[in-house]
Amino acid sequence: MAATLWWPSSARLAARFVHYGCDVSAVCPRGHVLRHVSGIGHAYRYRSLDSLTALEAAIDAAKPDFVIPCDDRVVWQLHELHGRRPHLRPLIENSLGPATEYGIVVRRERVLKTAQSLAIRIPETQHVDSEQDVRAWFAGGAARSVLKLDGTWGGIGVHIVDSERDAIVALRKLARRTSLGTTVKRLLVNRDPLSAWTWWRREESTMTIQKFIPGRPANSMLACWRGETLASVTVEVLSAQGATGAGIVVRVVENHEISRAVRLLAERLQLTGFYGFDFVIEAATKSAHFIEMNPRCTQLGHLSLPNQGDLAGVLYAQLARRGNPKPQSPIENDVVAFFPQAVLANPHSQFARRAHLDIPWDDPALVRELLLPPWPDRKWMGRVYHYFRPPRVVATVDFETRS
Repeated sequence: MAATLWWPSSARLAARFVHYGCDVSAVCPRGHVLRHVSGIGHAYRYRSLDSLTALEAAIDAAKPDFVIPCDDRVVWQLHELHGRRPHLRPLIENSLGPATEYGIVVRRERVLKTAQSLAIRIPETQHVDSEQDVRAWFAGGAARSVLKLDGTWGGIGVHIVDSERDAIVALRKLARRTSLGTTVKRLLVNRDPLSAWTWWRREESTMTIQKFIPGRPANSMLACWRGETLASVTVEVLSAQGATGAGIVVRVVENHEISRAVRLLAERLQLTGFYGFDFVIEAATKSAHFIEMNPRCTQLGHLSLPNQGDLAGVLYAQLARRGNPKPQSPIENDVVAFFPQAVLANPHSQFARRAHLDIPWDDPALVRELLLPPWPDRKWMGRVYHYFRPPRVVATVDFETRS
């Protein structure tokens, strides 16, 4: 498992694979939550100044049967290694899918065009190269819209705009290249192992503008194998970290339109491994609009459901060539509050109070670690920096009461 961001989902997924008896190794930054999962094997260091070499060295040392990227940037580095290192190509394609589709997978606009060709409902979307494109978009009668920058994740690089003026301001902000000073800050304060690599490989910004669909976000995560959907978990988001951020309280649902869409995309792109898909359920029509794909595991992979178990178990069964394991302690409540996000963000949420609180009680050390601030924020440089510049607090958004 490879991770560069301090997301709890990586540790939760790793714990499920350990539970099934897999030999799990990790490549991640120092202090990462993956290092606190009981039963995990060797944890290799994702080194900041030569992160691509660190990833390659970890793969060569661990000799894995399968690589699971836990965030988008790992996927980009695996794509780069595929181009540079012929001996790793079979492993990478066996873990992600065929390289012929990588050019689509990494671009929001290309994924959406592929979905549209499969008769999957998407919001009206346009590529943006300049401010003139934005003016033309609004001159055509567009109202509230969403401006998105490729190469971003977790709601970062996504701006909801209400006018041409707002959109141009957002465009200028998103088009601004990361400065060397910001890169050094991310390296020293945030302990970001890919800060230097991201700066060195700076590319021209690729942006899209999309019609805003009023409604509630929905997410689906797939375990797939060579284009076949092995199993999926679909949720509607009840509460999230900001209007464009990750869900912290969700409701597990059955949605046939979403199931069809993700199955068709997995088949068309011949996906292998874990993938996440984001939708908006339109308030007026209840139609599902596909808005983007996340080419890695999301926070739904460890949830054990009554009929199918968890997605980690499904993929394990495929790799081990045996039947799916029976669900153990399945979640009976269809509303799930993710730990620790729901507790730390809004413990008094109307949704969290009646939800299944997803705490890994069988791993006390991991519980303690998840309740602490991310490791970089606990080091002296992080504490000093945030003393003068406190972290931005993102207010939670309850969607059910807004639809």
